[in-house]
Amino acid sequence: MRPKTSFIFDLDGTLTDSVYQNVAAWKEALDSERIPLAMWRIHRKIGMSGGLMLKSLCRETGLEISEEQASRLNDKHAQAYARLQHQITALPGSMELLQTLGHEGLKWCIATSGGSDTAQINLNALELDVNDITLITRDDVKYGKPDPDLFITAAQRMDVPIEECLVIGDAIWDMLAARRCKATGIGLLSGGYDIAELERAGALRVYEDPLDLLNHLDEIASRT
Repeated sequence: MRPKTSFIFDLDGTLTDSVYQNVAAWKEALDSERIPLAMWRIHRKIGMSGGLMLKSLCRETGLEISEEQASRLNDKHAQAYARLQHQITALPGSMELLQTLGHEGLKWCIATSGGSDTAQINLNALELDVNDITLITRDDVKYGKPDPDLFITAAQRMDVPIEECLVIGDAIWDMLAARRCKATGIGLLSGGYDIAELERAGALRVYEDPLDLLNHLDEIASRT
């Protein structure tokens, strides 16, 4: 009997329509510190942890960001994101997809590069109670994506081998992290990356959004 597939979901841009609110929040935070960065460049980094994003920013701009300033930026981003939470909604099919997995007896969890506060905003949009699900946030691991710590911890929490997990994500950082821990990456276009980018980063299949994935679940899920 083949083992059942287990699912590890990213959150922003994968289950919720929140990527561009995330970009806007980072733009507000960076502008407040007089750090010039175009919004399209910020978008390319969404999905990385805040710390890794700021390190990448230092390389691109040649600016030195102190630990104190990095802490301020993270706090300002969180505050701006919270102000935009009324704009954040569940992506089409996301709630139905999670319900279907439960009915099929398939394990799933959420692993996000965001902290617990920003994760809660997205869980509210999905009408999920943090006490009823398995959630791994940046607060639970040493390194964020593209390091695989989040996904390895997720598999451990579900008590399944990482090799039997599908990582569902919208960013190249999800696919790179999945490949590094030998999970199978499944890409979604709902975060703004295109098919070619996700496939080059390691996605086995790419779907438009959670609804499209739900309609093609038989292509990727082993249920017996």
